[in-house]
Amino acid sequence: MASLQVRDLPDQIYQKLKEEAEREHRSIAQQAIVSLANGLDVSLDRTARRQKLLSIIKRDAHKYISFNLRDPVDLVREDRNR
Repeated sequence: MASLQVRDLPDQIYQKLKEEAEREHRSIAQQAIVSLANGLDVSLDRTARRQKLLSIIKRDAHKYISFNLRDPVDLVREDRNR
């Protein structure tokens, strides 16, 4: 997971973030993540993200069917026979 350091954060933003964190029983770092996610319209719900990804995969499945992939069992056997 990536890390982010913010320099020269205005005091008013820090105070508001701190107040919200206390109100929501979160650390300031956790509240910053939630606030950024909300502001960027990004869901932090893992189930929702997983469902969205699966729907994209199903929608675009025709793009992947054209690949001529070998059977994984054959690949493992071939590797063991080396």
